[in-house]
Amino acid sequence: MNIGIVGLGLIGASFGKTLKKVTENKVFGYDINPDVLLKAGLVGAIDDELCEANLPDVDVLVISVYPRAFKEVAKAYLPKMKNGSVLMDFCGIKRGIEEDMKELSVEYPDISFVGAHPMAGREFSGIDRSLSTLFDRATCVVVPVKADIFTLEKVRDLFLTVGFSEAVFSTAYRHDEIIAFTSQLCHIVSNAFIKSPMASSHFGFSAGSYRDLTRVARLNPTMWTELMMDNRDLLKNELDGLIGRLTEYSKALEDGDEQRLYDLLKEGSDLKISIDKGKVR
Repeated sequence: MNIGIVGLGLIGASFGKTLKKVTENKVFGYDINPDVLLKAGLVGAIDDELCEANLPDVDVLVISVYPRAFKEVAKAYLPKMKNGSVLMDFCGIKRGIEEDMKELSVEYPDISFVGAHPMAGREFSGIDRSLSTLFDRATCVVVPVKADIFTLEKVRDLFLTVGFSEAVFSTAYRHDEIIAFTSQLCHIVSNAFIKSPMASSHFGFSAGSYRDLTRVARLNPTMWTELMMDNRDLLKNELDGLIGRLTEYSKALEDGDEQRLYDLLKEGSDLKISIDKGKVR
């Protein structure tokens, strides 16, 4: 297949590198930053620049940009895409993308539209941090918008071929609901945690728990502000719930209630064990 990638940051460039490493697909890419586009060729993330001449030959076009930019980017490429090709996004939230895709599909009924979210990343951003192994054993959430079963099978097989362990199918709402908890809330907690006055004094006094909790405090604030604000209803529900649960621990400490603190800690520990036992490996 011929695969196009628009947006050659961490995820887009990593996907290109992986495609070139483990498949025979030809990869065309584009980035608004000419230096990034040049580097993509040098580091083996693409075979050639995506342009008007080769766009009609592309079978799958992946748009890996910020969610608010998706629609305008898609509108720029759709007129020259061939019938039967697939337009797919890699954005971190899906409800707004789904609305955009449904609107665009009316004008382009012969194009398949599929949302996708690779559940992989790093605390760093940009093509310089891209890896051909980023997606190894990761999962990819797939949100069908307008695609038949054969197209969805092709998309799933593509993800499995490049190293994903599973393609998980979801609705846009369910995706955003769970991502609010598993990703966005984690970034807020980590980002807030590192603001403690004790953070600058942790050297020599910290180990794995500190590293694990603070890893994603380092983030791209422009991207994460957009992702969180566009998912703010679901994220606020999760954040308010966490604040309420934390207040229980604070109250137990304030009251000197050792039994209550023990119960809270045991409840969380038991729940973690129970959840992990239910995982499919």
